[in-house]
Amino acid sequence: MSFPMALFVTVLLLAGSGFFVAAEFALVAAKRHRMEKAAENGQRGAKAALAGMRELSLMLAGAQLGITVCTLGLGSISKPAISHQIDPLLVSLGLPAGLSYGIAFALAMALVVFLHMVIGEMAPKSWAIAHPERSAMLLSPLFRAVVRTVRLVILVLNTVSNALVRMCRVEPRDELRSVHNREQLTHLVAESERLGLINRAESELITRSLTEPQTPVADLGVPASEIVTVPADADVEAILATATAAGRARLLVTDGAVVLGSVHARDALVARARGRVATARGLARPVPELRGTDSLSHAVEQLRRHRASLAVIRDAEGRLTGLITLDDLLARLLDTRAA
Repeated sequence: MSFPMALFVTVLLLAGSGFFVAAEFALVAAKRHRMEKAAENGQRGAKAALAGMRELSLMLAGAQLGITVCTLGLGSISKPAISHQIDPLLVSLGLPAGLSYGIAFALAMALVVFLHMVIGEMAPKSWAIAHPERSAMLLSPLFRAVVRTVRLVILVLNTVSNALVRMCRVEPRDELRSVHNREQLTHLVAESERLGLINRAESELITRSLTEPQTPVADLGVPASEIVTVPADADVEAILATATAAGRARLLVTDGAVVLGSVHARDALVARARGRVATARGLARPVPELRGTDSLSHAVEQLRRHRASLAVIRDAEGRLTGLITLDDLLARLLDTRAA
């Protein structure tokens, strides 16, 4: 192969290596939610990038195969071509043939490695990381087309590598996991406060929203001894009198030891204004029941599902131990002064 042709192939191989490196880092660094939004907006290349992120293991294997082929090509074509150009120059300077060949070989290898690392790897990597979503949308259509042409080879190689990984008791994944656990997010919030990115009040509020959902409702509810109740046969005036005396808008309606539901003072006022004859039993609304070990997040879900403003808390034996309202749950989350 002539030297000009070898230089042309070298440029192609460096460009190919850079392409695979940039595509690899772009798919890894791109954010899934941004790709999904771009795909919804119909941006070109977003669907291909999203598809590549869904089978990331296969795409990375394709990138590694492409980089390896380009590296082998540089070693078998570019290095000898450059070495053959340097060797005569060294001989003309009076160096022995054996020594000149060794020096030419070393210089050619150093030059090819330098070009490959800078142009074929480091520069494309930096570009892809700086603009991951844009890089992914730009490169993914062609990258996926290349991977499809050698998909069978990549699948074989990927299967073998996954088998080796499983031998180390690690389960391979096709997608990059980007979800952080609660401890990691709490640490990020603390670091953001330390660096001055958010103030203390914001930090406490975010931290509370991350940690409080797992708090047992037994620690948050009103104790059974402080629950205000009205009997099932209480009339409107009795309901309003009890609510006024206790300073509570919502009251539990009981029939002996049985909780029938809850009644709101507003409903009693409406009934009186309309001249209705009503009792607490007729105005009562069902309330969900929780265990003391249920989490705050579970309590919120139950209240939302039953469209209720309060729930009763029972112990393992079914005894009434407390009551919790939606206001209590929200106050626990939003009160940054709480310990």
